[in-house]
Amino acid sequence: MYKRPKQPKNMIYGLRPVIEALKAGKEFERIIIQKGLQSDIAKTLDALTRERHLHAVYVPRQRLDFLCNSNHQGVVAYLSLVEYMHIEDLLPCLFEQGKTPLLLIFDRVTDVRNFGAMVRTAECAGVDAVIVPTQNSAPVNEDAVKTSAGALMSVPVCREENLKTVIHYLKASGVQVYAASEKASLEYTQADFSLPTAFILGSEEDGVSPEYLKLCDKQLRIPLLGNIESLNVSVANGVLLYEAVRQRRN
Repeated sequence: MYKRPKQPKNMIYGLRPVIEALKAGKEFERIIIQKGLQSDIAKTLDALTRERHLHAVYVPRQRLDFLCNSNHQGVVAYLSLVEYMHIEDLLPCLFEQGKTPLLLIFDRVTDVRNFGAMVRTAECAGVDAVIVPTQNSAPVNEDAVKTSAGALMSVPVCREENLKTVIHYLKASGVQVYAASEKASLEYTQADFSLPTAFILGSEEDGVSPEYLKLCDKQLRIPLLGNIESLNVSVANGVLLYEAVRQRRN
């Protein structure tokens, strides 16, 4: 028998409460809607999520009943625990401050613990921003914040619809983009991270998406001397970031 999950503090439910939060411009982590809702107010909810370019997940009512033990009226939503930014707004400010940007891009990093640990390392390494996609990314929930040791409250997180557009923008702005890949020929210590740099790290299952690998300036390999074919993505994240720290301090 499945145990009902504890309702997190950032959960809201009910058609009108969610609609009012959308109208107020609140940031959402997830919106889950019951399949087949046809009322006028349900149509208003659907229109607002589209207007805000938010990705809603449609599920059977039983799933919502499992998540929420109150009268959810066919919708459960999770407010974001952080205030998201856009890289187009943040990057010019970093240059104006005289910084040499160090950025992270997460491509389909969906494990909450890995995500939190990676942001924790990012904060320790002085990363200026973490960029995540609106879909196929770990939720920024209480577990993520806890695993990050609170770093998610201090490191700017940019949530973007299209990582391809982000990579093009970064390159046009003078930021070199490196992808971590075990198939690369260039070792990570052979690259120059003293310039404005962004690292893109991919999912545990299959790494960085091929379409993004093609766009990157270079692909980097971390030597593996044992029998296992790849590092945990959080570990790879730390290796790359602290090589950048070493080079910049020198």
